Amino acid sequence: MIGLAPSAAPTRGTLPDGLRAAKAAAGARAYRIGLLAEDRVAEAYLREGHAEIARRWRGKGGEIDLIVRLGDEVVFVEVKCADTHAYAAERLTRRQTGRLMQAAEEFLDTQPLGALTPMRFDVALVDRQGRIDIIENALWT
Repeated sequence: MIGLAPSAAPTRGTLPDGLRAAKAAAGARAYRIGLLAEDRVAEAYLREGHAEIARRWRGKGGEIDLIVRLGDEVVFVEVKCADTHAYAAERLTRRQTGRLMQAAEEFLDTQPLGALTPMRFDVALVDRQGRIDIIENALWT
């Protein structure tokens, strides 16, 4: 066939444009849902008397979704959102836990007492209906 270029075969690891767009839209939706979940969790901590220190605090080791304080204690909160609380809990990986702890260590370096600062790691699970289950001291140091 003269005048027609051969169709390019897709290269390994690439997605067709329609699938790429759908995946990007799903990612953007998940990002917005995550932000809403973090907002709801922050409100829950504030209602309980905590003071918000930071949201999405980023250090070299990783990101902490929410940092709050109650008295002298700093609380590092990892927010996980899924259809159910059980699925949300399953989404917390060992790798994420390690990054969270590294980032918390970096954050504590900014505090007057450093590593001696009273602290805990909570996990806040948010289900499809927006119900929140906060597990205090979910990650032991």
